[in-house]
Amino acid sequence: MSSICPVCGLPKELCVCKEITKTTQRIKITTEKKKFGKTYTIIEGFDKSTDLHGMVKEFKKKLACGGTAKDSRIELQGNHKEKVKQMLLKMNYTAEQIDVI
Repeated sequence: MSSICPVCGLPKELCVCKEITKTTQRIKITTEKKKFGKTYTIIEGFDKSTDLHGMVKEFKKKLACGGTAKDSRIELQGNHKEKVKQMLLKMNYTAEQIDVI
């Protein structure tokens, strides 16, 4: 017997909670200059239920850069704004949800 999601009440196989929270998020991609003039790409606006550490791992692997997830935001070394936007679109986020500043 399958377990039931406590949030939406559907069986775990049919749970739509992740998709619903994904549509309500507003992702903001910016760059910051940090120590020694290094540029960092900052991605914020994710819901608390989002697996940031998994996303960081994927971004770091695809972009060949360093990065971390802290304070409910992702920091990547270098300027990767457009590449990150394209990767988020492939992760089923919509263009209306993503703001590149």
